[in-house]
Amino acid sequence: MSRFSGVLQLTDLDDFITPSQECIKPVKIEKISSTGAKIKIQEDGSYFQIEEDGSTQKLQKVEITLSDCLACSGCITSAESVLVTQQSQEELLRVFQENKNLKLQGRSQDAKLIIVSVSIQPILSLAISYNLPPNNCAAKLAQYFKQLGADMVVDMTIAEDLALLESQKEFIRRYRATESDGVKNILPMLASSCPGWVCYAEKTHGSYILPYIATTKSPQQIMGSLIKQWVGHNLGDRQIYHVTVMPCYDKKLEAAREDFFSQETQCRDVDCVITAIELEQMLLKDGISLDSLDSSKFSQPWLLKNGQEVNPVLTRHIGSGSGGYADHIFKYAAKELFGDEIEKLEYKNLRNPDFREVILEKNGKVLLRFAIANGFRNIQNFVQKLKRGKSQYQYVEVMACPSGCLNGGAQVRPKDGTTVKELSTRLEELYNSLPVTYPEENKLVNELYDSWLGGQDSDKSNVILHTQYHAVEKATNALNIKW
Repeated sequence: MSRFSGVLQLTDLDDFITPSQECIKPVKIEKISSTGAKIKIQEDGSYFQIEEDGSTQKLQKVEITLSDCLACSGCITSAESVLVTQQSQEELLRVFQENKNLKLQGRSQDAKLIIVSVSIQPILSLAISYNLPPNNCAAKLAQYFKQLGADMVVDMTIAEDLALLESQKEFIRRYRATESDGVKNILPMLASSCPGWVCYAEKTHGSYILPYIATTKSPQQIMGSLIKQWVGHNLGDRQIYHVTVMPCYDKKLEAAREDFFSQETQCRDVDCVITAIELEQMLLKDGISLDSLDSSKFSQPWLLKNGQEVNPVLTRHIGSGSGGYADHIFKYAAKELFGDEIEKLEYKNLRNPDFREVILEKNGKVLLRFAIANGFRNIQNFVQKLKRGKSQYQYVEVMACPSGCLNGGAQVRPKDGTTVKELSTRLEELYNSLPVTYPEENKLVNELYDSWLGGQDSDKSNVILHTQYHAVEKATNALNIKW
């Protein structure tokens, strides 16, 4: 029997980028001098080598961890993997300890201003894990970060609102654009808030697919600009260390992009990304149960009133737990383009519940057709249709994770026999139980547009709230050549 190669190759994964020859892990094989040995696979998946004399030897399984994935150039480059290591639990705790040491030495002026921005999905994930009401969970997370040394803990609703408003305007611009305007009418517009999807598009489909992706920044990166530029300037230009709490590891890659590094300040908009799973690990390591902590408040530094804090009051947007992009843009476009006020959207499942569409139809004519595509299996099917010119959509909310961001890859995993699907359903129910807010009704957002960005359609607004993408050349690797 021929020996296996020293390279482990993964193919046909259930719901991920099908890596083919690009997802590889070198495996060290301890060669044992033997002839005529056979390999037997047990029912539990374990492997045994059977020698000619009948003796058996259990073989070690090869495991692929997150560290292996981050170190593999098939998905991200080695330079990116180095940047990601700067966003570990250890690095975060090191910064907290360094700040404490400076303050103990009487050098508070040299300490960083640590601001933690918390998104809604990891709060709900931890709320279910610790059996806490969402607002209570948020208050206890605020307390935990302040115990570690955070100066402020803030929620990200303001950045989510800005992202939705900019996405609405960008869609209308694209829909109305003509060649005479010097702008191509590039539709469908594809959501840009999922870094796993953006990374896949840049490295797999390159310059073909990138023009379709919305240029509006994700809420994480809008929050980064707001914290580093607006808050930093108005709080005396102190050096800020900005931490975000997010539902997936890919947000670490997003924060590490060169597009979000300021040459002027020589720092990133987001210095460290911590996920729900990592937070749970930190709590376990410290021997802390989240539900045993006192409650604290969220800061509101953009109000320019030092020390003003409020009790957490979590809200949601209409639509999916990934931010509701398809719903908000659809309703806005229906009103702006066709004068239709739509109260409730009725989605139709297509291939599966993770691929669904909604239509605006008048007199038998389809005016708008939007879709939500979650999970790489649906994404790949959609991209192939787009390449064949068979896409009928004007907008698609694209998220790499099945069920979207509430089921992000770094959310707390199911316990006590609960399945992933059951946990995802509970998260959706919890999200839908929150009160609804609308970005256009957020007075603070309108004030920031005027005071920080110089107006909703100003050049500064377009620069700060938008980004760009880059096709990545594939490196030829002797290990991934098909012979």
